Amino acid sequence: MEQAEQNVKVQAQDAPHFIPTAPLLATIPAGDFQMGCWQGRDDEKPVHRVWVDEFALATYAVTNREYLKFVEETGIERPATCSDEHFCHPHRPVVGVSWFEATAYCDWLSLKTGAIFRLPTEAEWERAVRGHKEGTLYSWGDQDPSHLEVYRTGWRDGRPQLVGLREPNDFGIYDLGDNIHEWCLDWYRANYYQISRYRNPVNLQPSARRASRGGSWRHQVKVSRCAARSSLNPSFKYTDYGFRVAQVSKPTNEGTNN
Repeated sequence: MEQAEQNVKVQAQDAPHFIPTAPLLATIPAGDFQMGCWQGRDDEKPVHRVWVDEFALATYAVTNREYLKFVEETGIERPATCSDEHFCHPHRPVVGVSWFEATAYCDWLSLKTGAIFRLPTEAEWERAVRGHKEGTLYSWGDQDPSHLEVYRTGWRDGRPQLVGLREPNDFGIYDLGDNIHEWCLDWYRANYYQISRYRNPVNLQPSARRASRGGSWRHQVKVSRCAARSSLNPSFKYTDYGFRVAQVSKPTNEGTNN
């Protein structure tokens, strides 16, 4: 795992000397919310209140077009999906990237823009997907997602949909909770909510898996509940795993546990 991380690390000297178009971002105001779900799996319990400082989250998942700029400028391995006509549309979310590669993209973007980009924490992701709704199962409320037209007819071509085809949530963010799993910053721990702190929680104690959130085009459950958690070995590359970036005011350092 350490070797995999080393192979995708972006060095400062690799950063080009011009600034790209920054990703479209939605500001998530500081505040607290009820995290978790009593109706969910054991790893979503106990339900607890969490405070998250203001941050910004990309309105779309990182697309093939955006990711290929990173590939071209750093020489990092090109995802196999970017050469597969089934997945390679420039406005389709990039998939088949590891957690390490997603993190390397954030480092590259930070170096190019002068801002601090990283993957969102689980708490930030759940704060963003909930919008202004407290304690609901889904971003729109408690109504089962089977009422959504896309849930009945979407993804029939066996791949992620293009980003931004449906209406955004309360914060102006698209496709949050469906289409693809999205890597998060945290290491996954099933019982983390039993020890999670109130303010800006993030689990940085290493385990075998990194956390992820969201639904999946290839699963029966394509639209996830706000509190639903998932995880994967950080070196794995699946065709339903992608990511979106968060912009924050200060870095979150590995080796600490807020």
